[in-house]
Amino acid sequence: MTTAFYTHPDCKLHDMGVGHPESPSRLQAIEDQLITSRIDQLLDHRSAPLAQESDLVRVHSAAMIARVRQHSQALAGTAVTFQLDPDTAVNAHSWQAALRAAGAALAATDAVIAGEIDNAFCSVRPPGHHATSTVSMGFCLFNNVALAARHAMEVHGLERVAIVDFDVHHGNGTEEIFAQDPRVLMVSFFQHPFYPYCGAEATGSNAVNIPLPAYSDGKAVRQLATEHWLPALVAHRPQMIFVSAGFDAHKEDDMAQMGLVEADYTWLTRQIMAVAAEHAQGRIVSCLEGGYDLSALGRSVVAHMKVLAELE
Repeated sequence: MTTAFYTHPDCKLHDMGVGHPESPSRLQAIEDQLITSRIDQLLDHRSAPLAQESDLVRVHSAAMIARVRQHSQALAGTAVTFQLDPDTAVNAHSWQAALRAAGAALAATDAVIAGEIDNAFCSVRPPGHHATSTVSMGFCLFNNVALAARHAMEVHGLERVAIVDFDVHHGNGTEEIFAQDPRVLMVSFFQHPFYPYCGAEATGSNAVNIPLPAYSDGKAVRQLATEHWLPALVAHRPQMIFVSAGFDAHKEDDMAQMGLVEADYTWLTRQIMAVAAEHAQGRIVSCLEGGYDLSALGRSVVAHMKVLAELE
């Protein structure tokens, strides 16, 4: 089993300001835990390329893309930020970082479909699943998973894909982008009511959303995933699975109030692997979303990657 780990130093240069939870230290925490766990050397390390604007327009409006580019590039040579919304800012390096994050997801998709690797994890930022077709929001500039899923269909000709989103926040951007697209099944759970205050009512029959109350634990997630996610995934028969891998539902993460632990991320990843093995030739591309307690984030990514690489 060959599992690739995509990242790039540019992703650490995107900075939304002192004290912002979506910080460059998140990627360093992941890298440190991979080394501590001794699985770092067992992964295929790959550098994230730059996505092209022609890639971005498959999902996002030209006006949205231009807004990110222009505000980021206008800050060249400065250390200031520009607020796109109350939660989301760009600095002089954000445009480049966003292209690397999207480029990692696209390159991983190409490599998995080509059979160069079995699966991949993209340790990138900014994250993506809140970015809609027209608006950057919720710490997200471009929707990395949505870009990769559409790339798989439009460039590689896949007819059915699935997106599994286990971030504690609803992936509203991903759902909006693929609403009513029968080629794409999205399954998710998320704390509700909670930012972005939507998702309890799916926008299409191709979304299986599981809103959960605060303080739900891994047992509740496993039961609902077994009852709702897995039958839908098996019925959809995806030819590739994309994962919006947010780890902020961990009980140590004070961004939210859910109670997952590393063993739950191990279990979730095993279920995804089983569906992929049966229907998708094992093809999985996973992209980092949330996760803000640095220790819990690093440990949870290690748990996720151990399963992807069949090390556990």
